[in-house]
Amino acid sequence: MFHSIGRGALLCAVSVLSLASSRPVLAEAAQAASAAVPPAAAPAPLAHSLSRDDLEAFFDGIIPLQLERSDVAGATVLVMKDGTTLLQKGYGFSDLKKKQAVDPVASMFRLASISKLFAWTAVMQLVEQGKLDLDVGVERYLDFPIRAFSGTAQPITLRNLMTHTSGFEETVRNIIVTDDKHYLPLREFLIQNQPHRLFAPGTIPAYSNYAVGLGSYIVQRVSGESFEDYVAKHIFSPLGMTHSTFFQPPPAGLKDLPSDGYPSDTREPAIGFERFSPVGAGGISSSAADMARFGQSLLNGGELDGQRILKQESLAEMWKPQFRASEELPPIGLGFYQVWRNQLKWIGHQGDLIAFHSLFFVEPQQKLVLFISYNSAGSANRSRAELLNAFSDRYFPQEQHQTFISLPQKTLKEIEGTYEATRRADSTVLKLFALSGQAHAKVDKDGVLHVDKMKDLRGHPFGWKPAAKDSWQQVEDQNRLLAIRGADGRIERLAGSFPAAQWQRVPWYDKDHFVFALLGLSLLIVISVLFAAIFKVARRYIFRSSQPIPPIASIPLSTLSRAAAMYWVALFALLAVVFSIIGEDDRLPPTSAWDTYFLIGDLACVIGIALSVFAVLSAARAWRRHAVSSISRIKFTLVALACVFLSWFTVHWNLITPIHRL
Repeated sequence: MFHSIGRGALLCAVSVLSLASSRPVLAEAAQAASAAVPPAAAPAPLAHSLSRDDLEAFFDGIIPLQLERSDVAGATVLVMKDGTTLLQKGYGFSDLKKKQAVDPVASMFRLASISKLFAWTAVMQLVEQGKLDLDVGVERYLDFPIRAFSGTAQPITLRNLMTHTSGFEETVRNIIVTDDKHYLPLREFLIQNQPHRLFAPGTIPAYSNYAVGLGSYIVQRVSGESFEDYVAKHIFSPLGMTHSTFFQPPPAGLKDLPSDGYPSDTREPAIGFERFSPVGAGGISSSAADMARFGQSLLNGGELDGQRILKQESLAEMWKPQFRASEELPPIGLGFYQVWRNQLKWIGHQGDLIAFHSLFFVEPQQKLVLFISYNSAGSANRSRAELLNAFSDRYFPQEQHQTFISLPQKTLKEIEGTYEATRRADSTVLKLFALSGQAHAKVDKDGVLHVDKMKDLRGHPFGWKPAAKDSWQQVEDQNRLLAIRGADGRIERLAGSFPAAQWQRVPWYDKDHFVFALLGLSLLIVISVLFAAIFKVARRYIFRSSQPIPPIASIPLSTLSRAAAMYWVALFALLAVVFSIIGEDDRLPPTSAWDTYFLIGDLACVIGIALSVFAVLSAARAWRRHAVSSISRIKFTLVALACVFLSWFTVHWNLITPIHRL
């Protein structure tokens, strides 16, 4: 889990099937029309009847298969149309040990980031009352300062928070815990874990849980009620959502209803109740039946059974496109984002904890509500995208037309390069995980673009062909990938179907292939020093050879040079083991309990840097001594350079990390 969070937006939503840009399709597309490939039209299959019987047959066919294939304990499903519940069903178990079946009415699943819809609904309620303004600096409503972004005095507004354009970097410390002693009150969490800023507000999307945390704390400050109590009183109670709560764990009357959450191997014990911080960004527990009531209230313009939670104009503002890369791409509204499939424009959110992975969308034109939640880590990568696409294609099929254009190979290759997610951290050790999550765009000889991080459900990279300059169409599917050019005309970002994150071009010195090549070479040099020492000891004490090694016009490395080299070998071997463990998808993110270990890691890296200084001094001394051979000088220099690079690596990639901010 730590690994996946640190890599940024790659797993933040099922709709991240492609990325695209903020530039509209350019006029060059029309000029290239004569070079267009004739459209490949595939007749749309006949739509299935959206009936209870057909839906049950569809879900009974796909959900059990998903549970078996991905080792998932259980799922809860809801489909509504025109205010009528067509399917509300549980699959599998909410408690494997007790063999307790999932109940779609009573079983409460952890819905993670779907919580954000309730947090922003609460904000809009206070906007309606004149207590909040979406377009003033949020510090007006806070009792602690927000770290400034260098180079601009522009404040962060609630509108920035709601559209994920506040510019915050990723933070994961204490974000998910299963032990009460590490769960922090909302204000304390926000103060202790305030992230740095990567971007000026309102410029570049970077999905942020912290931003939603600020919004939920503002609700708490302005209303005078705890966030948990406010939502219970002003949203859950009016809508009759009796199996929903933001309290973690749920209060006494609901404490036995939450489903257990399971790791990727459900034979292992349940993970435990995942307490999410900040609460407004991911703390909700709810049932399928309750999410039906919330969805129906949205489709009714903010009202259900005579109880209104939002004015129609407030909901319309929340659904109105507020930020997106292009008119061709789904937008993000105020908290809600869109996912497009066929003629459907789904509006809602998805959510991920370690064990729970959920989807909640409404479709206003068709008056649809679709909700599903899985309770095991194995469902993280495939299940929701598979289900959403299959549902849309079965009941709302659309004839596909694809028109591609021919562009010069030089123009096509402008998009090639290495990119990193805008949802990332640059000032903590999470930067190292971003290094391993970089994406590589490459155009093949046939003019087809492949981005290695954008894959289908089988794990195969998508193919993209140009539909216009800077606009790429997914071959045999519906996603778009657009390029954003900077002031110098170079492509600097990619953007696509998930509007709350983009991909940013990586500078040459941070490209993973370059960094890993130098890292591998440096480690090879210091490992050779270790092997030479082992060989020398083995020859003397194991093989008991008294014959001297034939001279090769080289003097031995100094003791400090050997010590530096061997130290780096040991340190990176240990780091490889540690990061392989904490990078597992089922691993809880770090908490304050990890602080001692991070301090030890920082000290270990500092010792390595100090030893490297002596390795450099030894190399300099070798070059000053006329009696030292060229081979010896090269040997000393290579070891010194390797130690210098490893020292740079630990500093630049934040292996020496701020202990209390991660």
